[in-house]
Amino acid sequence: MEYSKEFKAALSNFSSIEKDRLIFRLLKKDKLLSKKLYFELIDTETTDQKRTQMEEIIEEKVLFAAKYLSNPKYFLVLIRKISAEITEHIKVTTDKFGEVSLHLFLVNKILDHNDKLGHQRFDNIYKLYLYLINKIIKALLTVKKLDEDYWIEFDESLEELENKILNNRYLQKLCINNSFDLNWLKSDKIPDNLDLIIKEIKAQGFLK
Repeated sequence: MEYSKEFKAALSNFSSIEKDRLIFRLLKKDKLLSKKLYFELIDTETTDQKRTQMEEIIEEKVLFAAKYLSNPKYFLVLIRKISAEITEHIKVTTDKFGEVSLHLFLVNKILDHNDKLGHQRFDNIYKLYLYLINKIIKALLTVKKLDEDYWIEFDESLEELENKILNNRYLQKLCINNSFDLNWLKSDKIPDNLDLIIKEIKAQGFLK
């Protein structure tokens, strides 16, 4: 929505007290904006510290969710909730590095439970694995938008991820069937046109 000059001028004419009241009314209705302003204005913790806290939260909550691996549908519900917390962290802190690192961390922590995942029937675990593949793709697309100086910092997580996929026959099979190339799991091997490649793959009915 675009605001006219007249509207902006009218807002500028509000007294300090009126502006404060308006701001607090808006903040009550927008908790995310409230958290963002708190972080930017008075929070003593840095983005790096917040990211470290998120890693601890992810590890703890994935461990809890793993108790429900025998119920893949509910497990995926819990994982989506963790992902939503990561998204909130990113919006509050504008943590571009964390947008990649935290999602890769999440997928790696889930695949730490490969032994239990391997006992699930493929049709039961299919949606979870497809969800993870799309998470990885989203992270790779974000990597390409970041400065190359950051790439080497992701390669350890990507290598760990590749090894875990290779040790999960169903997930590896699903990657192959959906034209997801494991060679992409190196920052300098991510295609420049990955967005177009993924668009074409989805146009063919895959990754859905």
